[in-house]
This record gives sequence, structure tokens and C-alpha cells, in this order.
Amino acid sequence: MSRAPLHRRTSWSPVEWEFDKVTFDRHFSRNVVTKLLVERAEHGGWELDRVRIGSDGTRRVILRRRIIKAVRTA
Repeated sequence: MSRAPLHRRTSWSPVEWEFDKVTFDRHFSRNVVTKLLVERAEHGGWELDRVRIGSDGTRRVILRRRIIKAVRTA
């Protein structure tokens, strides 16, 4: 049985990501961490990329935001 190849249309755009690592101590409640991250998202344009909770209770959060480079036109 042969399958038809999958053709996906992708448009290339000059987008890169900027990352920011934030660590919260285990003494911060979940609500406080949420409020701080929402504040950064609203005012800095950041979005959540990854959250890791360590065995000691610290939260390691990686935020990202797009860096859009201007493309010179002729």
C-alpha cells in the first residue's frame, strides 16, 4: 500500500525567540507565581515556554518572546 506524500505549506518568516529564565523559591505560593508571570506576560510580551518544579520545591520557569527582524525590501 503506497501513501501519498504529505505536502505542508509553510511560510518562512524571520522570527527568532528570546528566552528568559526565572526561578521562584518554594516559599512563593502558586497564586503569587501566577500573578507575577501574568504581569510579565501583559507588560513584556512574554509567554510561558516551560516550567520545572524541583524536588526542593523551587520553580524554574522559562519564558519566551518573539524577536521579529525587519526584512529589507528592494
